Amino acid sequence: MFLALYLFTYALVACAGGLIGFLKAKSKASLIAGSVSGLFLGLAGALILLDHARAGAGLALVLSIALLGRFAPAFAKTKKIMPAGIMVALSVIAVALCGCALLA
Repeated sequence: MFLALYLFTYALVACAGGLIGFLKAKSKASLIAGSVSGLFLGLAGALILLDHARAGAGLALVLSIALLGRFAPAFAKTKKIMPAGIMVALSVIAVALCGCALLA
């Protein structure tokens, strides 16, 4: 249950980040990537609530690793908390939570 709630929160942050990227920089790529990431993170949370915990945790793990791969280099380069630092922190937590859920 906690993992699903965390993933729903993570999904909202990803969607909001994509929207902010679009509004500030007119980046359609940010809007699309944030929306798609948020949609799939929300789906992962829903799978967990629907008793498909392994599928949901696996999907979220793959997405979180991908988002970490996208935002970690940006954070290392710029040291900016928004958006890269937030996404790195959320991704690391999601990787740990999903990894633990899959190993349990």
